Amino acid sequence: KSREAEIKRINKELANIRSKFKGDRQLDGYGKKKYVCKLLFIFLLGVDIDFGYMEAVNLLSSIKYTEKQIGYLFISVLINHSHDLMKLVIQSIKNDLNSGKPIHISLALNCIANVGSPEMAEQLASEVPRILVGSDTMDTVRQNAALCLLRLYRVSPKILPPGEWTTRIVQLLSDKHLGVVTAACSLIYEVARDNPDDYKNCVPLAVSRLSRIATANYGDLQDYTYYFVPAPWLSVKLFRLLQTYPPPEDPAIRARLHECIEAVLNRAMEAPKSKKVQHSNAKNAVIFEAISLIIHYDNDPDQMVRACNQLGTYLSSRETNLRYLALESMCSLASSEYSHEAVKKHQSTVIQALKSERDVSVRQRAIDLLYAMCDKTNAMEIVEEMLNYLKTADYSIREEMVLKVAILAERYAVDYTWYVDTILRLIGIAGDYVSEEVWYRVIQITVNRDDVQGYAAKTVFEALQAPACHENMVKVGAYILGEFGNLIAGDGRSSTATRAILLTTYVKFINLFPELKGQIQKVLQSDNQIRNADVELQQRCLEYLRMSSVASAEVLNNVLEVMPPFPERESSILAKLQKKKSVINNKNLADGSANANTTTTTAKAPAIPIPTPAAPAPSTNAVTNSTPAPVVDLIGRESIVVTPSTTIDGVNAGALLVDVFAEAEPKLPSQDNEVITQDNSDKFLTKHNGVLYESSTIQIGVKSEFKQSTGTLNIFFGNKTNFQLAGFTSVVELSADLQTDCQPVNSTLEAGAQVQQIISLEALSDFAETPALNISFNMNGGQQRLSLRLPVFVTKFLSPVEMNAQDFFMRWKNLVGPAQESQEVYQAKFPMDKEQSKLKILGFGLSVLEGIDPNPENFVSAAILYTKQGQVGCLMRLEPNLQASMYRLTIRASRDNVSSALFKRGSCKIYVSIIINSATEVTSSKVSHVTTGDMFTPYMCLLAT
Repeated sequence: KSREAEIKRINKELANIRSKFKGDRQLDGYGKKKYVCKLLFIFLLGVDIDFGYMEAVNLLSSIKYTEKQIGYLFISVLINHSHDLMKLVIQSIKNDLNSGKPIHISLALNCIANVGSPEMAEQLASEVPRILVGSDTMDTVRQNAALCLLRLYRVSPKILPPGEWTTRIVQLLSDKHLGVVTAACSLIYEVARDNPDDYKNCVPLAVSRLSRIATANYGDLQDYTYYFVPAPWLSVKLFRLLQTYPPPEDPAIRARLHECIEAVLNRAMEAPKSKKVQHSNAKNAVIFEAISLIIHYDNDPDQMVRACNQLGTYLSSRETNLRYLALESMCSLASSEYSHEAVKKHQSTVIQALKSERDVSVRQRAIDLLYAMCDKTNAMEIVEEMLNYLKTADYSIREEMVLKVAILAERYAVDYTWYVDTILRLIGIAGDYVSEEVWYRVIQITVNRDDVQGYAAKTVFEALQAPACHENMVKVGAYILGEFGNLIAGDGRSSTATRAILLTTYVKFINLFPELKGQIQKVLQSDNQIRNADVELQQRCLEYLRMSSVASAEVLNNVLEVMPPFPERESSILAKLQKKKSVINNKNLADGSANANTTTTTAKAPAIPIPTPAAPAPSTNAVTNSTPAPVVDLIGRESIVVTPSTTIDGVNAGALLVDVFAEAEPKLPSQDNEVITQDNSDKFLTKHNGVLYESSTIQIGVKSEFKQSTGTLNIFFGNKTNFQLAGFTSVVELSADLQTDCQPVNSTLEAGAQVQQIISLEALSDFAETPALNISFNMNGGQQRLSLRLPVFVTKFLSPVEMNAQDFFMRWKNLVGPAQESQEVYQAKFPMDKEQSKLKILGFGLSVLEGIDPNPENFVSAAILYTKQGQVGCLMRLEPNLQASMYRLTIRASRDNVSSALFKRGSCKIYVSIIINSATEVTSSKVSHVTTGDMFTPYMCLLAT
């Protein structure tokens, strides 16, 4: 029925119940019970009840069990601590507790445990303990009383003052009824944690009871045997109770406890008596608590080693919970001198778990265990593994990992040069998670140790040469070079040119910072400088020293003033490229094959043929024919024939190269409303950070991070001028298959300032076009506009996947649809480097599956493309033909048109620039049909090096 009909029926019933309660006719006990039960059911349906409470309280005084039961149930569910009727309820509970009827006492105790108000604890503080220790109380009632008293103690600990009930409660551990012992053990454990001295007499009784359980057969305690494990929950509680106290001083008790633990460990080695998961859970619960007691005592080397070995068997278990608990317990064992070496024996297993474990919480425990087992003998290996894992670690644990790596590197550094290298690698891998304390510490150690200062200065100087450095790296480098940069100038490992520039830097410091003049002169006067074997360095040093001593401040200011701007002239890089192009063209003309490209004539081809040599073509439009011999195919497809071509849409390829380079020079609009459109995103195909655009006015940098179907772009806008850029806007063009959330940017970019804009991305489906970033600002009275392509490619949402040969080729052969495959053939111009190809495949987010393809020269890869619509499996096969200097690249995907999306993107200039970077030529039947505005661009061109 509908919700409206249900509400109508409930209201009708509530009206009927209300009329019954207010009617002139007195309801009997059965009637009250029936209508109170209906009210309780209606409340459980989600309807508030505002009457019937008094009738429920009246039911508590009934002598019938069913009526009293419904009354207590209503009170337990609907009445809170501050209700007006609570005093009447407490009085009725007292009456039942003193009634002497076990069934009524149990109902009252259950109500107390459910409500558990402070007022109940205060007024019933003497009643419940009296029932618990009473000699004439039934076992089930005492069991309920123990749990009820535990609830009241948690509400108000003062109801059990030390000494009054202690001895009699402790004696419950020797009771014949195991249900009473189990309930009493929970109570004693809670009270003993607050008052250990008052309840220390429970230790002998707990050991005695534990000994009887550990040595008992599963048939001896049938009522409390759970899947062939005798009283597992009571054993767990007793082991936990013993962990509240130190090891027993009595040798007899200690020996008996030792036998109990040995019996538990021996039982762990036995074959399971049942294949049910309940049996293994109960058995392992007792084992883990016994091991926890061994760790707590930390006084028996043999048992600690044995416990470590037992935990080691759990590391390879299929149960995730077992692996988690084993790693957690071994962390505690690793801190003991008795078991540390035993834990270290499992180092390789823990490292493998760190690499292959799917559950992030288990990987967290593996990191904790590696940290705990680390010492001087294995520190370098563990730190190296943690650094390698840090590259792909979950974001939630990176900060903790960074701290642990930094601590281990400092604590166990035998050679502090290794420490410096480790911290700098740490900053390079996870700079965003390196706190100030970490890089402060490396500076402190460098300052305090003379033997590492020169090496640290040299290392940070080299690290700062990287194209993109993290801000923390710059901070460390700035401080260390500022303090110890002079040591690099005398370092024999530095080139003469580097040391000459550093000497010039020092003498310029004299003009900028006169207070440093004395320190800099000491550097120039050192024997390493003025007596240097290199004439250039010696001359510079002597001249700079003399000039700093003789010349006046005005002369120094004129000689060492800031360098003026360089005059505008033709780029030397462009001249070098043109010179190189002319050499290549002359060579090609001499070979009779100038600017030749090749075109595939057949789309269905299994392997790259080996063309036979042909005579040089008489003209640039002639086609050379050959009859190739197909190579053996692994997939079982047909062969192809490759024929050369000379032009791309009739445009000379050499001219295109010059064209593209000229466009790469950034410029700003020469007049209002002119939009400069530039696409430099191709250089981000295999990296995430870099400069997207730079001119004399503005620099735009990108720092990106992608995870599954989401990504974040941090765009940095830097004003390189001496005046502010007003009216600054940055807008991302929306895409149907790419959802973006762009934070607004400040409308004014101050001179020399930098602002950041964060763009959140989510791939809804596979896409071919990259989003555009439209930028506008006012400069020199006119509006300047830029349109840049953001480096967001579909390959950024790929994650590598590992699989064996059988799975790979089975999935490969299942993806046979025409829309599921794309394939192209490339001609390599330069020697084919297998290692470079492998690195570029990894850079695209694909795995490199070793030993999968029967041909060891081939590359096979697998990845998952994450989108909001779902995951898409992608397989790639790159087949190099070393004799013909050709590649064939095949991509198959489980969703139609995804393989073509991995190949295509519209931009002729990026296409040609990729060819420049990878030194390849692309041969495809699609090339002859494209125009300059929309040209076939394979992402994977970078593979064909």
